[in-house]
Amino acid sequence: MDRSQLIRAPLDEVFAFFAEPRNLALLTPERMRFKIREIDEGPMRAGYRIAYTIHIMGIPIRWVTRITEYQSGRGFADVQEKGPYARWRHEHSFEEAPGGTLMRDRVQYRLPFGILGEVARRLFVARQLREIFDYRAHRIAERFKEHASATLP
Repeated sequence: MDRSQLIRAPLDEVFAFFAEPRNLALLTPERMRFKIREIDEGPMRAGYRIAYTIHIMGIPIRWVTRITEYQSGRGFADVQEKGPYARWRHEHSFEEAPGGTLMRDRVQYRLPFGILGEVARRLFVARQLREIFDYRAHRIAERFKEHASATLP
């Protein structure tokens, strides 16, 4: 899944917001009841670890992600160390663009359970991820409301 969003705010301001892991709670639908359980001290960097709980269909899921790549002002990538996916990698990139900052997300994932996981992905997981990222785009626009924001295909 790939998403892009033009955020009409300076790159340094946008990147600083996303480089603060506690802001993830602001971008996660309330129904998921996101809660950080453990977080590394200090600024985000490669190796940084975040442990949290989310609720999927009311079921609490413990999830641990680690930042595997980090370039200040340019982007970072996180991978799931423990959680509901067989594989999860989320790349976040940022660049100056006419009118603000272009933010790109690329999520690569695979569900467990072979063919049953693929059926689940097609029936509801892919849709749920789109809904989460739609919510996120809306919240980003609200967060940077003093600047207009536009979602790109």
